[in-house]
Amino acid sequence: MPPRDQARRSYGCAVEVTLAVMGGKWKPVILYQLLEGPRRFGELRKHFGGVSQRSLTLQLRELETDGIVHRQVFAEVPPRVEYSLTEYGRTLAPVLDAMKAWGQSFRDRVERTAAAADTRLPAEATA
Repeated sequence: MPPRDQARRSYGCAVEVTLAVMGGKWKPVILYQLLEGPRRFGELRKHFGGVSQRSLTLQLRELETDGIVHRQVFAEVPPRVEYSLTEYGRTLAPVLDAMKAWGQSFRDRVERTAAAADTRLPAEATA
């Protein structure tokens, strides 16, 4: 399938294009999960917990349309569908790894800041 209208749209910079393709609440996490290997729809939905079936379906369809995710339908009863990264989708691995490292660093920073603020509170304020 050809990519969505990403190429025809006017962007200010390449980061906007990247966010248009892999941005959204669930897409980066979907992609990170697929780095580990193919996943069935139910596995992805169970992993994310709060995602609706409709939202996950739409995000997977967009990623498939953009050539990032491959959807494999197996001729079985009941039908089985697996999602995996395409070869081009796997090129996002360094981006996703960098996002994970930055997120961990930020989370650690926030936790250290909160812990430092807690130690500075007077004893009666914490009681």
